[in-house]
Amino acid sequence: MTTQPSVHLRRLTRTDAPAVLSAFTSNPDMERQGQVTSEEEAQQYVDRLVVPPHEAWAVVVENDLVGLVGVSVDETNRSGWFWYWMTASARGRGWTARAAATVAHWALTERALERLELGHRVNNQASGGVARRAGFVKEGTERGKFLIDGERIDVDTYGRLRSDPVPAFTGIPMLTD
Repeated sequence: MTTQPSVHLRRLTRTDAPAVLSAFTSNPDMERQGQVTSEEEAQQYVDRLVVPPHEAWAVVVENDLVGLVGVSVDETNRSGWFWYWMTASARGRGWTARAAATVAHWALTERALERLELGHRVNNQASGGVARRAGFVKEGTERGKFLIDGERIDVDTYGRLRSDPVPAFTGIPMLTD
């Protein structure tokens, strides 16, 4: 019998900077998530996310950080920009969708936000799949939003309201202490 690895969510901490650096430098796809190529940049990246308006949750498998799911909160409008990333070695196991659904549910219930929104490049269909499995509804496409390597890239936008039906999902435990 194969044992499933232990997966949980916990708050991102300043001590996670080395794991974030490793995630960014081990896969060129991570460049989309920000500029992190040194210890100093990793620490700056983490330092920005461990304070308001961010609510950043580390996806931890066994004892290793393998991804992040977060909400950048707009308190005035009780809404948030939702985002996620997963290391290349942890993709394809359903953890991103489960973590996204768990954090979205938390943000719309315990955190009492009314709306979450996210966007992904149209050429990143896996991200769209994660969004839909986490209960987000596609709201449109922003044409030519980003200029990447000299090419204009469209972005699909999604939203999830507190009043939307909760998707069926198997949550990931959220450690709060």
